[in-house]
Amino acid sequence: MAKMKAAMAAVLVMEKEGVTQAFGVPGAAINPLYAQLRERQSIGHILARHVEGASHMAEGYTRAKAGNIGVCIGTSGPAGTDMITGLYSAQADSIPILCITGQAPRARLHKEDFQAVDIATIAKPVTKWATTVMEPAQVPRAFQQAFHLMRSGRPGPVLIDLPFDVQMAEIEFDIDTYEPLSVYKPTASRKQIEKAIEMLNGAERPLIVAGGGIINADASDLLQQFAEIAGVPVIPTLMGWGSIPDDHPLMAGMCGLQTSHRYGNATMLASDFVLGIGNRWANRHTGSPEVYCKGRKFIHVDIEPTQIGRVFAPDYGIVSDAKAALQLFVEVAQEWKAAGKLRDRTAWAAECSARKSDVQYLRKTNFDSVPMKPQRVYQCMNNAFGRDVTYVSTIGLSQIAGAQFLHVYHPRHWINCGQAGPLGWTIPAALGVRAADPTRKLVALSGDYDFQFMLEELAVGAQFKLPYIHVVVNNSYLGLIRQSQRGFTMDYCVQLGFENINTPAHEVTQSYGVDHLKVVEGLGCKGIRVHKQEEIAPAIKQAEAWMAEFRVPVVIEIILERVTNIAMGTEIDNVVEFEELAAGKADAPTAVGMLD
Repeated sequence: MAKMKAAMAAVLVMEKEGVTQAFGVPGAAINPLYAQLRERQSIGHILARHVEGASHMAEGYTRAKAGNIGVCIGTSGPAGTDMITGLYSAQADSIPILCITGQAPRARLHKEDFQAVDIATIAKPVTKWATTVMEPAQVPRAFQQAFHLMRSGRPGPVLIDLPFDVQMAEIEFDIDTYEPLSVYKPTASRKQIEKAIEMLNGAERPLIVAGGGIINADASDLLQQFAEIAGVPVIPTLMGWGSIPDDHPLMAGMCGLQTSHRYGNATMLASDFVLGIGNRWANRHTGSPEVYCKGRKFIHVDIEPTQIGRVFAPDYGIVSDAKAALQLFVEVAQEWKAAGKLRDRTAWAAECSARKSDVQYLRKTNFDSVPMKPQRVYQCMNNAFGRDVTYVSTIGLSQIAGAQFLHVYHPRHWINCGQAGPLGWTIPAALGVRAADPTRKLVALSGDYDFQFMLEELAVGAQFKLPYIHVVVNNSYLGLIRQSQRGFTMDYCVQLGFENINTPAHEVTQSYGVDHLKVVEGLGCKGIRVHKQEEIAPAIKQAEAWMAEFRVPVVIEIILERVTNIAMGTEIDNVVEFEELAAGKADAPTAVGMLD
């Protein structure tokens, strides 16, 4: 046993639990913890410019690699409330992050002290556990429990709030004999998997829906193996994108109202059976259950018992970690195939694969207009970045169109906050990804409004040498909200453009307002502006050269036409194609589609 400050015990436990990197903003109420971090020098620290940014950095860090847990640290009061968006985003997508806040001394908690707020109560709805540690001796066990909870069952975030005097108190603690608690994950039984395969075997046109739980469980190889043995096509969700390569013969496209492929929706509508693994039947994937479920049976495999039946009642449910379930799916399918019991799916798989190259199911990208259409931008990005790129994005028409037109070939190469969708997420999340992996080819994608939300975090990339390419598609609009306002016959409070008094008259072609390049350079980074598709590839080469030379983020701002409506709809059988298709024409617009 050794005598130490409770704050030191917290640092030692984090070391034992595998933490090597933290993100945060120091402050008076959390300085005791920072003093111990400084003394140990074992956990790296990146100074954010905003505590919400630090929480998103922690998210990006976790999402980048299996086994990572990002740590975000802030002081009392507003630092904790700033973390709430990051906690919500992590909770919604089953991402474990640990947020640590300082707190006023215990004797001041009920006296409306400066920056004293009951952050644990505020954070409870968006965490697996949120606690204010009131006894110094409980600090090491609170951290031990935090890591146990974050890793067990459905992963998710935890907040630990530490009063100043609790951090400073001396306790007895033996770190040498400390061991992390065993992680609990529910596991499917063989009987359950045999029943599921029997049901699948009875279907004519089955599909697998691969959710983000497969990525979280690091089970993408098992998914592909099972799909290949069974010969069943795969529809990844947006959070499961990359669990099977886009060019795999059994990758059937994404389904949904927005981030979907025409061929993916067509294949879903043609199916009669769906095996969902590690997914939550999100409404932007399904639309209404009445349309999505009609004419097909469902099995749902999920790590969280309360997710099964939450959106609609499946025909059969299995509570299991995705990796544990897929290991059994592979084992049983191999046995059935060896015994000649598995049905031949060759014709159905070929039909699904054929849709991916059928021009009637493909959206046009080869537009030559200037200002550019976003579809052409994504075509150029596919050509320039290749198979090994990792994309980071959050919300808006930029992300929706990106999911429709970009390609992803590996797990954790599409890093996107799915359910929460907070604007401003992209820059700090990309910095967190870069901190987790200094070598991967990393590209962030933002619309101009997402980019402006947490623009200050680019300075973090400059200070800590975290280089990546950030593609900003700029139409000077809240594009997604503008498009949704068409249903109200209005275009109200969504225009970002204004006459910038600092822009020389000869440079003004449209009123784009904020000069992103000047701001980017002021934050210590590099920037390039692009107007034509011929300029994109050279800009990317220049960006790569600058990253290698200066080790800072490089922004490529691409000027788009002001108004482009991106394909989306109210149901998977009612997606409106506003632009010309590869086959030469768009679908007839619905009533909502005729409001321009």
